[in-house]
Amino acid sequence: MLYLPGFTANVVLEGACERVIVGNLYCDIPLGLYVIRGENVVLIGELDLEKEELPSHMTAVSAAEIKRAQKAEREATDLKGSMRKRMEFLDFD
Repeated sequence: MLYLPGFTANVVLEGACERVIVGNLYCDIPLGLYVIRGENVVLIGELDLEKEELPSHMTAVSAAEIKRAQKAEREATDLKGSMRKRMEFLDFD
């Protein structure tokens, strides 16, 4: 890993992907060529795919399925927030 305080340089990633995790599901979504402005980089390192191990309960799914899971999770969070606001409104303390 590399950390150089006060030093900035743009980073170009080839074959980049984003790992999205929702509950026990995950998906690696390919991003292709990705350019990151140096001022946004704090720490950078390389992932060793031979040593990387996901917990056994994690399940790989398609990009479409992980997006559906993200949407369901977002809707559940929104509903929980809405219910909390209603309960606070009804609180007579």
